[in-house]
Amino acid sequence: MLISIARKSLMNRRSTVVMTLASLVISLTLLFAIEHLREQARGSFYQAVSGTDLIVGARSGQLNLLLYSVFRIGNPTANVSWDSFQTIQNMPRIRWTIPISLGDSHRGYAVIGTNSNYFEHFRYARDRGLNFQAGEPFNDLYDAVIGADVARALGYSLGDSITLAHGTGSVSFVQHDDKPFRIVGILEPTGTPVDQSVHITLEGLQALHVAGPTNLQGPGVKASNTATNSAEHARTLDLTPASVSAILVGVDNRAASLMIQRQINTYRGEALSAIIPGVAMAELWRMLASFENMLRLISFMVLIACLVGLTTTLLAAMKEREREIAILRATGARPWHIFMLIQAEVVLIMVSAIVLSIGLLWSILASAQQTIVERFGVLIESNPLSMELLVYSGIALGLAVLLAFIPATLAFRAALTKGLTPRV
Repeated sequence: MLISIARKSLMNRRSTVVMTLASLVISLTLLFAIEHLREQARGSFYQAVSGTDLIVGARSGQLNLLLYSVFRIGNPTANVSWDSFQTIQNMPRIRWTIPISLGDSHRGYAVIGTNSNYFEHFRYARDRGLNFQAGEPFNDLYDAVIGADVARALGYSLGDSITLAHGTGSVSFVQHDDKPFRIVGILEPTGTPVDQSVHITLEGLQALHVAGPTNLQGPGVKASNTATNSAEHARTLDLTPASVSAILVGVDNRAASLMIQRQINTYRGEALSAIIPGVAMAELWRMLASFENMLRLISFMVLIACLVGLTTTLLAAMKEREREIAILRATGARPWHIFMLIQAEVVLIMVSAIVLSIGLLWSILASAQQTIVERFGVLIESNPLSMELLVYSGIALGLAVLLAFIPATLAFRAALTKGLTPRV
């Protein structure tokens, strides 16, 4: 009965209710969007690499190894020799390895030297594999596979020729323009650093540096185009790399990761470090906790602003409802009936606003998911429903009921004669 009266009362004031509801929907959608993006940003960070049990590199801190091997930030302190790579590759319990060599770039995007295992075993975002939106993996010495961001930003398509440069900066004076690479594959967006990488074979990367001098561009530097420096001559050389920057390792049993990590950390051939990606990422995210706390603060401020607006609207409506409340009192409604009526209206408004906000956010995310991945490199799930969202919904509803005590108390304390007195 109380809910029915509350619903009819709201319908009688539909214009004011619609405006209040619209304000709440916008505020709650913003609140839920901030919370969802915060969770998804953290998830995208943690899922930049998935299914990799260990990352091996030269002896250094685990954060440095994680940053340059996964996020292409910074540089290795040293490389891992090819002999050590082969030793690790042949260790018992190791199922696959992905060698990674860094140090070159293309117009500011990192160049990654690797092998076919990269496309077969690399995983991200809860065990998703790499897929091609066009083309195929590299087969030739001068084949290149580019990420989605590289293709979009530079306007590349299959068959285009690109020139790599020495160093990782956006501007380089050392161009390997005597050995152009041909784009044979473009990866689908992943929301990870893969999107901003150019992938070539380890042998192709080696060919850039061992087949004679490179072409230097700059004042007073002359180009060298001798036969011994040609792209075709490089094919006749032994292009086995002397070292790699890092190794991604997958084991046949997760329980064996710690044992293999210890074997690599105590390896006598050279000083190596083996880290567990999840542990290193958790440590790095703790260093970024202030950013997450700032987003939480913004979410809380949006919630408070939303609820204060609701309370202000209810207080403003009390003046207009004096006659309605007085009539209810005159027909036998007790003060607590009036109090509960106001609370029921608040609950109906808030529940409607929460449902509409979730629906609106869901539709926005579903339509903008691909754009967000392409523009910002973050994979956002279109389904916003989560435990955190339900908690925020419960908090919003609870605080709304709590703040509604003010207008509800004023309503049942209003004088009966004041509401029934004819207005001149």
